[in-house]
Amino acid sequence: MVTVITPTASIEVPTAVVVEDDLWLDAGDLDRVTGYELKPEGFCRDDVCVPVPAGREAEFLRPNGVNLATLWRHLGGAVVHDASAASWSLGDAPADHHARLDALEAPDFTLPDVSGALHSLRDYRGQKVLLAAWASW
Repeated sequence: MVTVITPTASIEVPTAVVVEDDLWLDAGDLDRVTGYELKPEGFCRDDVCVPVPAGREAEFLRPNGVNLATLWRHLGGAVVHDASAASWSLGDAPADHHARLDALEAPDFTLPDVSGALHSLRDYRGQKVLLAAWASW
């Protein structure tokens, strides 16, 4: 069992295969974990496709799997895993991170108030919101 942590979710992938710094997933798991689908034109998410680099097909593809770690690095994202390789974390590509900062829009999140009622940032769209954060360290 491997846990893959993305910027938006934490997903358990029981069929994942780890080979050193490579994480091989079934094509269906690739879609479930990242939103990318393997199509004849390459790795596609919505209307955007990233072709498999010519001559490097064996690094990305096997008859029954896709190398998620190699794909993610190719997309410019960070990939780290723990020593046991049971947990893999996929970070955003710097360009994606900078685009969100340039947009000046906070990502949506949901947190409870002191009475336990849940509040989502999206519920306050169009209104001014003060976010206060602190840490004890």
